[in-house]
Amino acid sequence: MTVSLKDLDDAQFAQRYGADRFTATVLSSRMRYIVQHMCTGLLNNAFSLILRDWYDFAATISGPPEQNYPMSSVSNSLAMFLGTMSEAVRNTIEEYGPENLRPGDVVICNDPYRAGNHVNDICFIRPVFAEGCIISFVTLRAHQLDMGGVVPAGFSGTKRNVYENGLVIAPTLLYRDDKPIKSAFNLIFDNARYCALLLPDIKTIYANLLLGEQLIQESVQRYGVEAYLGAIRYSTDVSAEAMSTALAELPDGVYEAEEGIDCDGVDDSVEYRIKVRITKAGPRMELDFSGTSPQARTSINAGILDTKTAVGVALKFLIDPATPFTSGAYRDIDIVLPAGTFISATPPDGAVFLYWESTGPVLLAVFRALEKALGRKAVGGDYGSLNIHNANGVLDDGTPWVTTAQCGGEHGPWGATEAGDADSYSVVYQANNLDPATEAIESELPAVVLRKEYVPDSSGAGTNRGGAAVLKDTLYLTAAEHWSSPLHTKSPSGLGVYGGRSGALGATWLFPAEDRDVVRTRELLPTSDDVYAGATPVAGMLDPETKCVDPAGEYFYFASTPVWHTTPHAVFRYLTNGGGGWGNPLDRDPERVKRDVRDEYVTVEGAYRDYGVVITGDPRTDPEGLRVDEEATRRRRAELAAQ
Repeated sequence: MTVSLKDLDDAQFAQRYGADRFTATVLSSRMRYIVQHMCTGLLNNAFSLILRDWYDFAATISGPPEQNYPMSSVSNSLAMFLGTMSEAVRNTIEEYGPENLRPGDVVICNDPYRAGNHVNDICFIRPVFAEGCIISFVTLRAHQLDMGGVVPAGFSGTKRNVYENGLVIAPTLLYRDDKPIKSAFNLIFDNARYCALLLPDIKTIYANLLLGEQLIQESVQRYGVEAYLGAIRYSTDVSAEAMSTALAELPDGVYEAEEGIDCDGVDDSVEYRIKVRITKAGPRMELDFSGTSPQARTSINAGILDTKTAVGVALKFLIDPATPFTSGAYRDIDIVLPAGTFISATPPDGAVFLYWESTGPVLLAVFRALEKALGRKAVGGDYGSLNIHNANGVLDDGTPWVTTAQCGGEHGPWGATEAGDADSYSVVYQANNLDPATEAIESELPAVVLRKEYVPDSSGAGTNRGGAAVLKDTLYLTAAEHWSSPLHTKSPSGLGVYGGRSGALGATWLFPAEDRDVVRTRELLPTSDDVYAGATPVAGMLDPETKCVDPAGEYFYFASTPVWHTTPHAVFRYLTNGGGGWGNPLDRDPERVKRDVRDEYVTVEGAYRDYGVVITGDPRTDPEGLRVDEEATRRRRAELAAQ
């Protein structure tokens, strides 16, 4: 029988962890402080927009090889990095050889199949020594603006293999004795674009590895090596016990679900589906992904470590949100995942780049599968795709420019929960990033963000409402080439739960200057339905004539034009999916519906149709004069309940 950590007496605790309970707790908290401090330093001093404006990095602390590299603390940053980091450190160091390391080293690796994520996300790993032995590793995984390949900045779902995808770096020494290894730097800079930004970014990353090492050394000097190593074990044991307890509270059973993405970058003839069969028994869970579609023909694939991350994030969201995440969270979870699916791709043809687009459905499939088991604790689905826009061009003076993840549909709504309505402007569940400031975008790019606004009646209706879809227009002032990746528009991603309804579908359009030149007319693009007839559809389920969103319409395929070439003054419009609702919409307090109408999340017509609430007044001309017709609402709700 396993003894709970709380039931250990002082002597048992000290024997197991080499320190008293208070010291182990202090050191665990200090490790979380250290990784957060490393991230703050990087955020404040990074140069490239993807680090400075997006927070596209994460820091971790891992234990030594003798402990099998347990990951004891993670930063409060990009969640989709965190599940891969423990294996990234273990695989990189084991291949390089821990016996070959010495103080002052930094080892790097960016191979998606060894370390997870994609080639732009380099892992920078520094060993920490005490008393002549490795006691820990501090790691920063940070997105590099470019790593070569056929698409500047890399974000495209059309690259067909690892050779088109970008530079792959096997475990390689970047610093020795705190001096840069020229051949390693040359390997990167001879293959990547925008090296004037990469070099200061890498120097900043290195400086923050030194900071992490220094803070660990200070901890060891104060509390001793034995206590520090014990605290690493204690941190992961706390996570493992918390997840095990949460699993035990779920009803035993077998739960199944499917999710997917629209297609890959070759054609739209193949839809990629994830199948998951979850077997829950006591404090353990197995997630079996057998039957999932084979790997895609282009770079929309994910690696096995990214799928592991999605499983961990889903379960932390649903059943164990309160305790810190470490590698111990996976201790009682088994994942069955055959090689060669689009969530476990293999080289050279299974190129991995837009991995979150394929593992986002993994998370949603777990949400779907466990909905009934969770009951009131179920969580609605989010907008389902980062809809990343990647563009580049040249200024009049010949200076190249690139934008990535700034001007598409990267931010959108979440799903509702038992606790309340959902947020309408965040990033997908697996991410935890910033929204790049419009001022920063427009000061550095020939682009103007014309519009960011919520779309009425796009939320999944419910007792608690899902987040509203986001509509975003961006004007490009120079000629440019664009890659767009909305990969979840055929069916709603904003899953409604516990009787709530799913959110609306999103789409993407291009408005060439020849159709509507907003610079010449000095007028914003309207949002009325008639504006779409002249647009070029990029993605979505649309009426073939009006080009308006129509769930029963025709699917427009995001890679039908692999590279969109535009002349000056073209505008891209992104509309995200809506978030899922929680609970029966007819149970929503009519006064809350009236407030939604006032705030233009819901129209007067939507209140009547979706919530059975009859509201009088005009939200535009007299928002505070809106009233609920209580008698008409009772009749309307009785009518809807009887259907």
